[in-house]
Amino acid sequence: MASIFAELARLAEMSTVERKLRDYGFRAIAGTDEVGRGSLAGPVVAAAVVLEADSAVLGVHDSKQLTLMDRQTLCRMILREARAVAIGVIEPHVIDRINILQASKTAMREAVDNLTVRPDILLLDAVIVESLDMPQVPLIAGDRRSLSIAAASIIAKVYRDMLMESYHEIYPQYDFRSNRGYGTDNHWIALGKCGPSPIHRRSFLGASQSLLF
Repeated sequence: MASIFAELARLAEMSTVERKLRDYGFRAIAGTDEVGRGSLAGPVVAAAVVLEADSAVLGVHDSKQLTLMDRQTLCRMILREARAVAIGVIEPHVIDRINILQASKTAMREAVDNLTVRPDILLLDAVIVESLDMPQVPLIAGDRRSLSIAAASIIAKVYRDMLMESYHEIYPQYDFRSNRGYGTDNHWIALGKCGPSPIHRRSFLGASQSLLF
C-alpha cells in the first residue's frame, strides 16, 4: 500500500506544471518528445500526447528509466486513456538534409499537427518549435518533470523500436533489433564490413566514413 501512495505522490509531482496551466485556463495541454536523435540509422520519431485532466497512469516516467516490457504496457495504457495521441516521423535522408535538430523539431511539429485535439499549449523537453503557432513551455529535463512529456516519450520510444524491429528483418547484418540504430561496437563493425544501408544517416558517419569505405 505504501508503494502505491508513493507512486501517486510521484505522479502528482510530475503533474504540477499541468495543474498550474489548468489553473490559468488551459484545457488541452499537450506534451511532446522525440527519440532517435543520436542514432546512426533510422528515423527520428516524435509523439504528442494530450492527457485527460485526471489522468494517473501508474508507472509513467521518462522512457529511458523504464524496461522494454514496462514501456510496452504503459504505451497501451496511454493509448487507451489519453484524449489524443499522434506521431511524427522524419526519415534519414531528410535528417541529412536539414540536420538533426531541425528534423527533431519537424517531427514534433508533425506530431502536434496530427493530433485530433488542437492543444491550447505545448510542453516540450528543453526546446521550442518555432513553426508552431501556439504557446509553448520548454522544460529542462521535461520528461522527468511533466507527465504529458513523459507519456509522449514512451509512445515515441515504443513506436521507433517497432520501426527498428521491422528494419532488422530487412537489414539483419546491422542487428537493429538490439542496437536500435545506435553506434554500438558491433554496429560499427557491421558498417565497416557492409557499408551503410539506405536507412543510415550519412551525415552521422562523418569523418569515420572515409575509414569505413
